Amino acid sequence: MTAQLIDGKAVAAQVHARVREGVQARQAAGRRAPALATLLVGADPASEVYVRNKRRACEELGIRSLPLHYDAGITQDALLAEIDRLNDDPEIDGILVQLPLPKQIDATQVIERIHPGKDVDGFHPYNLGRLAQRMPVLRPCTPFGVIELLKSVNEPFKGRTAVVVGASNHVGRPMMLELMLAGATATCCHRFTADVPGEVARADIVVVAIGKPGFVKGEWIRPGATVIDIGINRLPSGKLVGDVEFDTARERAAYITPVPGGVGPMTVAMLMQNTLQAAQNRG
Repeated sequence: MTAQLIDGKAVAAQVHARVREGVQARQAAGRRAPALATLLVGADPASEVYVRNKRRACEELGIRSLPLHYDAGITQDALLAEIDRLNDDPEIDGILVQLPLPKQIDATQVIERIHPGKDVDGFHPYNLGRLAQRMPVLRPCTPFGVIELLKSVNEPFKGRTAVVVGASNHVGRPMMLELMLAGATATCCHRFTADVPGEVARADIVVVAIGKPGFVKGEWIRPGATVIDIGINRLPSGKLVGDVEFDTARERAAYITPVPGGVGPMTVAMLMQNTLQAAQNRG
């Protein structure tokens, strides 16, 4: 068996098309285009690339982008004041603060300061709580994108066993909630899990997000499983790889995401969808 690749770029393009149509329909009805404020603190090269990609997507889909760049030495109070200003601005539908933040900034306070209705990253406790209660509003972009990828290969979810490797607040935990919402029986592995290989081996759906190259071995994968690799790691050679041993896993899985080109494009796509939804929710 050689797994079929799940093309994140192609699925993201479908989401982009839906969002573009939604923006155009909104404007045709006499409403303004959705607007997204992106806040970047400092000059981290990776963060600059991520924010640039998000702004480019806005331009392509007709979403108004408000780029805001702050010095790395900005105080927490000053950054919170900027968020308050954007919360109060009726022309802004979504607020995104690019993580990580400098060490003098408490990221938790920053995330909780964003109004839940403008939290297009889906990280606010209100939005995570709504997801946990099966009443999602704005959903964390990467897990939401994984569900779209799984739907693209007609994953039935119901009655399926899903294992998430990684328990971060922004990916692993909401990913488990998304899988449960879809009807799968979900387990989340973390640093205290006694037998990660055994948990992975019984799963129909494996989602990995821990940031360790090749952590999940190919032989752990159950034959015929679907493997979603969220990890992206740069080796000393410069090559980008995921958290799963791709070559060996591909020989056992039915479907697998490549790195890069799998989950990555979906995160930005779902951010665009969340921004449109935030605008629609506000009228």
